[in-house]
Amino acid sequence: MAISRAQLLKELLPGLNALFGLEYKKYENEHEAIYETETSERSFEEELKLSGFGAAGVKTEGGALRYDNAQETWSARYNHETIAMGFSITEEAMEDNLYDSLSSRYTKALARSMAYTKQVKAAYPLNNGFSGGAFVAGDGKTLFATDHPLVSGGTNSNTQSTVADLNETSLEAAVIQIAGFKDERGLLIAARPRKLVVPPSLMFIATRLLETELRTATADNDINAIKTNGTIPEGYSVNHYLTDIDSYYLITDIPNGMKNFIRTPMSTSMDGDFDTGNVRYKARERYSFGVSDPLGIWGSPGA
Repeated sequence: MAISRAQLLKELLPGLNALFGLEYKKYENEHEAIYETETSERSFEEELKLSGFGAAGVKTEGGALRYDNAQETWSARYNHETIAMGFSITEEAMEDNLYDSLSSRYTKALARSMAYTKQVKAAYPLNNGFSGGAFVAGDGKTLFATDHPLVSGGTNSNTQSTVADLNETSLEAAVIQIAGFKDERGLLIAARPRKLVVPPSLMFIATRLLETELRTATADNDINAIKTNGTIPEGYSVNHYLTDIDSYYLITDIPNGMKNFIRTPMSTSMDGDFDTGNVRYKARERYSFGVSDPLGIWGSPGA
């Protein structure tokens, strides 16, 4: 439905002092702390995980060496979504000197709506990645699981077996757990966390855990080992689109973890409708958010 004069009666009256409600600031590009971003020229993208070799064996004198096999494991598929929204202004509203103010204000509101939607889409895998959630990784497990299967028969865990809130003990345990990640053949990976991602409700706890010189919540005069060791080198980032107020996440240095593919960048356009004389505005972009290797992120829903 087009924006008409009936919806904007007050704006047509003389003496109006101010218009407000569309100037709010927005949280922008918080997904960049979580995802690697790449461009795409296809209708979808697919990434394949490979398995290398197991540990080498001892060759006895005169004996034959052991041959091993490499293989494909599973793939992750990114189906790009088209996100679009528009509005139109009636011919009569434009005639009554509302064109310039309407087009300026509401194109900004349209951009805000598009940006908000992108951040909600980006947070979806994290918000729905725990047990019973709707987001599933390429190995058939939820994004955060204690039993991501390996070709060798073992498993990796990128979450807690017993959930706990964010504190010094739980954060140290998560770092130790990440250090125990293994590849598909059971060989240890030199993995470490890069950044902590938290909702707004945990940002003060994150500051105390990562930035104080001494340990928190203790009378002992011990150093803060997390800070001293540079355990989480990129500090923490707040994501305002996380729906669980006590969830927290560690982005690891494992490559090809959380991925964002941009198929078509944001574009805007406008045209006139011959029959009605209305002017229509449209914003459109196409992208996908997902995960290739679940070891690229560790997460907890909190207690």
